[in-house]
Order: sequence, then C-alpha cells, then structure tokens
Amino acid sequence: MKCLSVCQPFADLIIQGKKTIELRKWNTKFRGEFLVHAPQKIRLDDCRRLKIKNSLTTGAIIGKAELVSVKKYENESELKLDSKKHLALNNKSDSKYGFILQNPKQLKVPIPCKGKLNFFEVEANLPNTNEIKIDLFEEEHRYMWINHH
Repeated sequence: MKCLSVCQPFADLIIQGKKTIELRKWNTKFRGEFLVHAPQKIRLDDCRRLKIKNSLTTGAIIGKAELVSVKKYENESELKLDSKKHLALNNKSDSKYGFILQNPKQLKVPIPCKGKLNFFEVEANLPNTNEIKIDLFEEEHRYMWINHH
C-alpha cells in the first residue's frame, strides 16, 4: 500500500479531517487510498500557531486517507483562498500543488515505520495490510453502531 510522510501536527490534522488539502512542491498521478506516516519531525511553530498542545505520535503510520484530486496553484492568492483547508502559512508560495484528501481514518494502534520522500510502498514493512483494513473496517462499523443505537 502507498504511504506518504507528513510532518506533525499536519499528519494528525489530516486523519482528524481538519486538513483536507496537503501542499506539495511536486505533482502526482496517483489517486486512491494511502497510509499517513508521521515522521520524527514536529513543526513546533505550527503547533503553537494552531494551538495544538497534546502529544503527537511520531515515527509511525497513524492512519489513512484518500487522494481524490490534485489542484495546481497558479499564484499566492489562490493558495490563500484555500488556507482553511491546508492550514499552512501564506509564505508557503513554493508549494504549487494541493492534494485533495477525503475519507480520513485513524488507526487504533500506530505502526512504527521509517518514512521516505514522495509516496512509497510499505507492505513489506507492515505486519499484515489486511489487519489494518480489518481494524479500520471494525472501527468504522463500531462507530456507526454506537451513534445509531
């Protein structure tokens, strides 16, 4: 399964559904589900700016999301219009592409993993990809059951 490393606190914000656009300098043809990896790096300035005080998981796969589209930003004003979706500072004008994300899910138990650049395959490093899918499926149905009964 494909995986993408996203520095904290943005990895958490993606799997919480609060960050729906991930900014990158590069484009991709990939579309579909991918795992969200939180590397060791925590952007402390962004944590302060976004008022995030809770502890953040690092060095692990913490959830998944779906990449449905890529938006190309032609100028800084376009980037600024989506600021509530990407949560980055306006001085990130070197980011030309916005990965449009949907359907985030958090893993109950993070999976330790080293990150890499760009999208990377992690199946060889995971204990069992099917266990992750089952875990996410059970969690989603448990949530639906509790909220409707």
